[in-house]
Amino acid sequence: MSHLLEFYGEECEYCQAMRPLVECVEKEARVTVDRFEIWHNDKNRKMMDTYDKQNCGGVPFFYNKKSKRWICGEATYEELLAWASGR
Repeated sequence: MSHLLEFYGEECEYCQAMRPLVECVEKEARVTVDRFEIWHNDKNRKMMDTYDKQNCGGVPFFYNKKSKRWICGEATYEELLAWASGR
């Protein structure tokens, strides 16, 4: 598993809008972001809760296990790149 995690909802329009940005970050930074759907998967929802610690409570939610940094909701490309890079 990658150290970069994305939690999303299948029908979430904000999550869908973030997908192209995440793909660009993966290419540019040469990283993999593991995705976990939480609206229809209780196991993934519980995993998100262990990382979220009530900071966000919704999706999209991004978590970097190395830097312990997180992003709640939509973000810019620059914000995602900095998050993936641990900055």
